[in-house]
Amino acid sequence: MPERMRRNEVPESSTWDLSDLFPNPEAWDRERIQVQNILDEPAPWKRQGTLDAQALLAALTSLEALGLRVNHLAAYSRLRLSEDSSDAESQDMAGKIGDVTAQFQAYTADLESKVLRMEDDSIEKAMQDEEALAPFRKYLHDMREAKPFRLSEESEYVLASLQEVLHIPYTFYQRSKLSDMTFSSVRDSEGAVRPVSFALFENDYELNRDPVLRREAYRSFTATLEAYKHGIASAYAGEVKRQTVIARLRGFESATHMLLHSQQISVDVYHRITGTLFSELAPHMRRFVRLKQKKLGLEQLSFCDLKVPFDDSSFMATISFKEAGQMIVEATRVMGTEYTELMKQGVSRRWVDYADNKGKSTGAFCNTPYGKHARILLTWTGNMSNAFLLAHELGHAGHFMLAERHQRFVNYRPSLFFIEAPSTLNELLLAEHLRNQTDSRVMKRSVLMNQLNHTYYHNFVTHLLEAEMQRRVYAAADKGVPLTAESLSAMKGSVLSEFWGDAVQIDAGARLTWMRQPHYYMGLYPYTYGAGLTVSTAMMAQIREEGNTAVERWFRVLKAGGSMKPLELLQLAGIDFSDARPIHNAAAFVGGLVDELEAIS
Repeated sequence: MPERMRRNEVPESSTWDLSDLFPNPEAWDRERIQVQNILDEPAPWKRQGTLDAQALLAALTSLEALGLRVNHLAAYSRLRLSEDSSDAESQDMAGKIGDVTAQFQAYTADLESKVLRMEDDSIEKAMQDEEALAPFRKYLHDMREAKPFRLSEESEYVLASLQEVLHIPYTFYQRSKLSDMTFSSVRDSEGAVRPVSFALFENDYELNRDPVLRREAYRSFTATLEAYKHGIASAYAGEVKRQTVIARLRGFESATHMLLHSQQISVDVYHRITGTLFSELAPHMRRFVRLKQKKLGLEQLSFCDLKVPFDDSSFMATISFKEAGQMIVEATRVMGTEYTELMKQGVSRRWVDYADNKGKSTGAFCNTPYGKHARILLTWTGNMSNAFLLAHELGHAGHFMLAERHQRFVNYRPSLFFIEAPSTLNELLLAEHLRNQTDSRVMKRSVLMNQLNHTYYHNFVTHLLEAEMQRRVYAAADKGVPLTAESLSAMKGSVLSEFWGDAVQIDAGARLTWMRQPHYYMGLYPYTYGAGLTVSTAMMAQIREEGNTAVERWFRVLKAGGSMKPLELLQLAGIDFSDARPIHNAAAFVGGLVDELEAIS
């Protein structure tokens, strides 16, 4: 039986290079101590009374510079821990940086309290008197918008100081999932013994055309989830309670209102996106999975069959990381030389950690420390779904690196609402490129199937169902309903059953899906995939129709980073979110893909 490698057994070529962040943990620790020493000293603005223009500029500039150092420290620690969460040195670093970030947040809260003691007209006058304050305009405006929900200065300081403690639910979830959970090995249809892990199940076995391997792996996987459900439910309940209590303390109507306030998105827009997609995507996706059931020759489509491709053409054969990288570079040439060069560097200069090893974080993410190149984590299993996933993460990389080239640190990260638009556009560019490369009916069917099976199923459906689950969880919490393993599983089962109807058999393992994603611990993150793919679907239509004119608009948006509010970014892109039309159009586009796939199959 092949064993999963330990981290020290992984070939260096399939790992990322962190040396330009810090050459080694010792250098990281020296920087941490220096930053800690600054945080231990009284802040320079403490000795001042009311801040004039020069003092305000000095305070904000020093805070930004310190924030950048904390950003690099936190990035290196997170990246190291994601390589192997069981590594003692990485766990120690995570604990140390947790102290630093909590103290930095308290440090920031202290300055913000001082700034908010200034009258609004005093802040405006300071910005008029000192041109160098211009980059901080949005930061100051956002701070003032949040003023009605701030606690006393002492309370804000204490709350910020407790951030590491308050995030224990997420830490517990990640450590349990990546370090403690073990899964029984299984046999495939040929009798070979196969190890099971989170990464292997979600990136390989769940998509595997061998029904024996797929279903045995599902049984092994869900049996372990079942064994951990009460502990993980307690962690998630703690996370939801944290948000609801803080929201109540701050005077928000609900935790949902608080979390959306930080994204600068209204509750109406949130419900419009989630509700519209939930109702309008369901009939299209039911048709898709019924076609899948027919092509796979299954009497009943089980939950564990949802992600398996049904196309058996050579296009679905194993693809290497290098081949996928070359494909993505070609697909993004429409975006111009600067963007394509970033894609080239991403797949050739060890930006991507794509090996599988024990303790490695599951799923995929892109981390781009300000002023440095992006780092991407995923686990390569050699299928086309991996190629689309790599395109997705490289979309994040291109976005953040363009933003950091054109924005100060204080303005480079946009609202969470917008984060998934550039990444999903990269997936659409890849699909467009592949479809344009062939006249083969078989190849076109393969591309359509991948687009539905990955881009629109994963980003719209998987995360949409998480978003709908969150809507119900927070509604229950607002009413004081206890969150337990049983109640969470019942809610998830209801969400799945309402969406899939009788097209998919929802079993006990499917109802445990709330245990699989860390997104539930990241605020209202899941719905932003639906928002992002709605935006990228609209943008892809503009690129088809207008070519370079649309691309240039999109580049202005990417370079704007977080210097504008999310709906302002969409206006800059030429996308109107004042009503539900873009959402209706995106759902209808998915329906068109299903129509085309049915016709060609």
